[in-house]
Amino acid sequence: MARQPSRQDWIRRAAPSSRLERIEAYFGGHGYDMHRHDTYAIGRTLAGVQSFHYRRGLRHSLPGGTLVLHPDEAHDGQAGTEAGFHYRMIYVEPALIQQILGGRPLPFIRDGISDDPRLYAASDALLQATGQAIDPLQEDDALFELAHALCAAAGRKTGRRLPDHAAAERARQYVHASLGQAITLDDLARAAGADRWRLSRDFRALFGTSPYRYVMLRRLDLARRLIAAGSPLAQAAADAGFTDQSHLTRRHVQAYGMPPDRWRRMLRA
Repeated sequence: MARQPSRQDWIRRAAPSSRLERIEAYFGGHGYDMHRHDTYAIGRTLAGVQSFHYRRGLRHSLPGGTLVLHPDEAHDGQAGTEAGFHYRMIYVEPALIQQILGGRPLPFIRDGISDDPRLYAASDALLQATGQAIDPLQEDDALFELAHALCAAAGRKTGRRLPDHAAAERARQYVHASLGQAITLDDLARAAGADRWRLSRDFRALFGTSPYRYVMLRRLDLARRLIAAGSPLAQAAADAGFTDQSHLTRRHVQAYGMPPDRWRRMLRA
């Protein structure tokens, strides 16, 4: 299938939420290049065949299953047939899952697609149409059910040392308070009160990505908010702490599989 994006491709974003991002999209052919981000991507295919490379295999999502892409796992996206594919997706920060799980390692769905009925039901409230508002209390309840359904679908793992959640969370909070300056692993270790290498291991286990990528993706979050609000790309790059627009573009492609200019043009209110 040709890799050129279809003229009919579109993305709709739900009204902003303090807890997660919700989108609905359609792609007629090629959607995303290989990329990885530091959130869970949880969704469902509404129509068509949603194909993607994931963990050394080609997966095909059909209506009726649940997509669960683990943080920091590389994947792409394209239509499996000429009919294209229509889907909804939520992006959930691992830190939010950790608030519910209390420091257990993140649940991992190996193949990126699950037919677990509890997981399908738990994600239902969060995967409503983007024009449908979700009550904040309903959202909290749904996130609780989703976290525990992920654990059930992933199965239990035993015999592992529990990560130091409190120390890793102190480091994460330091990142959010310090995006305007250079951040080193030593800075994070001092803020966390932990050994730098144990902190690095625990951060990955608890939040699904490395400290460096976590910092970079928070800068991308800021740039995308600015771009969606109408800021020129060069200005958004500067305001978010990138060296220039090219730096922003390279990092955006790595994280989201498309340049920021294409993402901006596809947005629909």
